[in-house]
Amino acid sequence: MSSHYPGPIAPGLTRIGWIGIGVMGGAMASRLISAGYSLSIYARNPSKATSLLSLGAKVAASLADLAASSDVIFSMIGHPSDVQSVVLDSLLPALSPNTVIIDHTSSHPALARRIYHAALEKHCYSIDAPVSGGDIGARDGKLAIFAGGNAEVVQWLRPFAGKGQSSKIANQIVVGGNLVGLSEGLVFAEKAGLDKNKFLEAVRGGAAGSMVMELFGKRMIERDFRPGGFAEYMVKDLGMGVDVEEGEEVAVLPGAALSKQLFSGMVANGDGKFGTQGVITVIERMNQIGG
Repeated sequence: MSSHYPGPIAPGLTRIGWIGIGVMGGAMASRLISAGYSLSIYARNPSKATSLLSLGAKVAASLADLAASSDVIFSMIGHPSDVQSVVLDSLLPALSPNTVIIDHTSSHPALARRIYHAALEKHCYSIDAPVSGGDIGARDGKLAIFAGGNAEVVQWLRPFAGKGQSSKIANQIVVGGNLVGLSEGLVFAEKAGLDKNKFLEAVRGGAAGSMVMELFGKRMIERDFRPGGFAEYMVKDLGMGVDVEEGEEVAVLPGAALSKQLFSGMVANGDGKFGTQGVITVIERMNQIGG
């Protein structure tokens, strides 16, 4: 049995396709399997699918096969260029009518609009739904999801969980600024001879406290730069907020532009695959701390 929109969504009934099984995508897909949904995976590197296969997922040999065997298809891939190639150019032409695709990639709003209109031409539906919360949020099912598209379709999708991509970019501007501020506070504390753990404990309950501090403060102190989200992706996200494209209304965002420069410094230092909390290393280098 299957359940294309607007049929009911239910485990054992709704067939789910999933594209992208990296740090975030793999954790999100595993939660759907745990909820009882049948999952087919398309992966450019099938060797990464081992853990999901052990949970009962199946591998689709091609995007066309994935489209043929899915009512709802999720994607969580790297860059807008990947979304264009995989979703717009390859997946969409193979979709059956009334299939719903949900792109969780942090991508460009203009590309999301192109996919939305291309899906309508196929009598399908596209929801752009980037997420925030990192690897811990994905693992624990506590991601913030910024869903944009047809409101009725978004409501229909609620058993799985305006302008999604723009909301995610705004989110990243706030998160990026928080990470830079936290990094500078910790570097200042070190230079001043403070115990950094005691400093965090003292300020976490006041105005300086934030979810960024809760998630990344100790990681920064302990030099734990394992990625929930890659620094190079933060450069991409902030770039979509501050880089001017012809014909677009762009806000003047000096703080976001500075954040982008600092995260770009991480990439230039060879640390683009570190988690975003690694931005502290850039501030440390500027202050001649560490190697």
